[in-house]
Amino acid sequence: MIRIVNVSKRTTVARRARKAESYWARLVGLLGRGGLDEGEGLLLSPCSSVQTFFMRFPIDVIFMDGEARVVKVVAGLKPFRLALGGRGARDALETAAGTAARSGTAVGDRLAVEEGGEG
Repeated sequence: MIRIVNVSKRTTVARRARKAESYWARLVGLLGRGGLDEGEGLLLSPCSSVQTFFMRFPIDVIFMDGEARVVKVVAGLKPFRLALGGRGARDALETAAGTAARSGTAVGDRLAVEEGGEG
């Protein structure tokens, strides 16, 4: 497990997140899940776009560049939609809908990945 913190705002974005770094793990992503609890997340790396086809719940997607700086936030991405990270997007963090607002995460913020999140 990993923990994702917003260094710029000194807030926690995800207390319990996992990494999806293989092709298969990124492809499967959150499929089959009934939802994400507050504090949960999935870090997709590398990933510059996200699709929510066949998902059953909305998510927030936070796209980051190679320096873990937020380049785009897509709040409340509904099922059967596509989100592009845009210029510079290298990784994507999928979280429960409302997480970006609760943590104050916005474009330009720097995030940090810490090993040993709750879980």
